[in-house]
Amino acid sequence: MLRVGLTGGIGSGKSAVARRLVERGAVLLDADRIAREVVAPGTDGLAEVVAAFSDRVLDADGTLDRAALGEIVFADEAARRRLEAIVHARVRVRTAELFAAAPPDAAVVNDVPLLVEVGLAPAYHLVVVVHTEVATRLARLARDRGMSRAEAERRIAAQADDARRAEAADVLLANDGTLDQLHAAVDALWHDRLVPFEANLRHRRAVRLDRVTLSEPDPTWPRQYARLAARIRHALAPVDLRIDHIGSTAMAGLAAKDVIDIQLSVPSLAEADGPLAERLAEAGFPRLPGDWWDSPRPPGSGRWEKRLHGSADPARPVHLHLRVTGSPGWRYALLMRDHLRADPDRRAAYLMLKRELAASAPDIGTYATAKDPWFDEEHLRAEEWAARTGWRP
Repeated sequence: MLRVGLTGGIGSGKSAVARRLVERGAVLLDADRIAREVVAPGTDGLAEVVAAFSDRVLDADGTLDRAALGEIVFADEAARRRLEAIVHARVRVRTAELFAAAPPDAAVVNDVPLLVEVGLAPAYHLVVVVHTEVATRLARLARDRGMSRAEAERRIAAQADDARRAEAADVLLANDGTLDQLHAAVDALWHDRLVPFEANLRHRRAVRLDRVTLSEPDPTWPRQYARLAARIRHALAPVDLRIDHIGSTAMAGLAAKDVIDIQLSVPSLAEADGPLAERLAEAGFPRLPGDWWDSPRPPGSGRWEKRLHGSADPARPVHLHLRVTGSPGWRYALLMRDHLRADPDRRAAYLMLKRELAASAPDIGTYATAKDPWFDEEHLRAEEWAARTGWRP
């Protein structure tokens, strides 16, 4: 099952995105609807809300007066956090039940207004954020909900700002145009990414590149790594293993294959082969079949065995290297990253080599093998740098 988190600021139009995804075949879980359910008359949730805010938040028929409650909590940060503490735990429990009840081949979209604010992003395979300019949102709230400008501004200010939501977004859907334009963007997302992502996830297939194409430096690579690492950490909790961004996308200003390389430090390869592998697969990082190892430095010093996982997301290739903590391959990955980060001249030499090989040997296997002689020599420079600077992994 593919778990998609959908969010956006009030008035952004995420409900229109949710409706279109349902039309395409998604299963929708609406956090607002679930939040109303857990504070319906007769529930423990409603009783606790009344105990916290008094019966002035009740209508005459005993149901929750959401407008009255909103006036209290959106004007008072402490009150808002108190309400969240009451409601959110119950919403999480009910949401988990609904996820469990969905078909195993479903793409389940969880519409969560406060997904970013409450730190839920790592729990999803993908987070979609609907972005709309504030002026457009204010106009929509006045037109569609009859909300005063002051109230709309207060509601917007109480939520995460656009920059914080963008940090959490794997997909940023702009919604400042027409409804047809929004539908076209949602349809493309569904057919090009969500459908194949779900199938890859169900069949434990990882995305693999056959050809080398260098992308110019992308300043978002570190942020993309951070989102991926948070998902891995969430999938493995409460086990806390070291996770590092390695490879060319971890070096500022360096052109690279658009693949995020991640190193997960494991106590042993036996542990990497245990339940940990299945937890990674369920989180969207299935193991790649076959035997994998790193080329030893210096050559002939014995094979550096590892495990390699990839990404089921067709739009975000990943190489997830599971190496034993303290092993030669583990240390080498960190050493070469830090050495090249620290030496712009050697980084420039590496870039020149990459461009030459990408042009002459674009096959992924040939490209990787052709770099070995350069790294055999560069390894010596890196060890000298480590000794001179006192570097430790």
